[in-house]
Amino acid sequence: MTKENILSIFIDESGDLGNFIPNSPYYIVSFVFHEQKNNIKSQVKILDDFLTENNLEYQAIHTAPLIRREKNYKHYDISLRSKIFKKLFNFTKNIDITYKSITIDKQQYKTKHLILRALSKELSLFLSKNIEYFNSFDDVIVYYDDGQDELSEILTIIFGGVLHNFEHRHISPVDYKLFQSADLICTLTLLSNKLNENKNLTNSEKIFFGSKGKLRKNYLKTFEKFAFENAYKKLFNK
Repeated sequence: MTKENILSIFIDESGDLGNFIPNSPYYIVSFVFHEQKNNIKSQVKILDDFLTENNLEYQAIHTAPLIRREKNYKHYDISLRSKIFKKLFNFTKNIDITYKSITIDKQQYKTKHLILRALSKELSLFLSKNIEYFNSFDDVIVYYDDGQDELSEILTIIFGGVLHNFEHRHISPVDYKLFQSADLICTLTLLSNKLNENKNLTNSEKIFFGSKGKLRKNYLKTFEKFAFENAYKKLFNK
């Protein structure tokens, strides 16, 4: 093994730990796995150049408000917002990463305690089932912006309890494109859950993506093959 034998894990969450409401039915945590031996500098430059051309170089791309035309994107028309989304999408699909998303249904787990317990159990099980993969690295570095204290604590406890080579680093989203990829995957996971449960898209989502069929064809099917379970089927099924 060399010093380049490092696994980076970028983590973002979607939703909150509050009670179930129709507009917040899930708590989603997405993990982007990047083996540092796989260089992504050229892809990062392409994305950086696009952001600079559009005066976005000092912003992290947040896909949920991008779709809803909120916050920093409220003055952007659909054409530019779609370009930004597609650029991040193409960046993410063209780099050598895998991902894992954990979805907690808040109708089933009705309190913060139950949500966190369910998340802890699923994350611990995932790491344990794939321990050979994670232990093959000299270091496993978890990057999170510590946006939710409860999640930060869970990550430290579970990763630290299962992996001997774990390190936790606080980051700023604007500094890491792979953290922005984790944000994108959270959004795509939420949309996939909606389609799988035959729920309607919001008006903003319809305007942004068109029909459910276009959303599935143009985005969701592409990302299915990058899921950790699909990329490492033999390892995952041990």
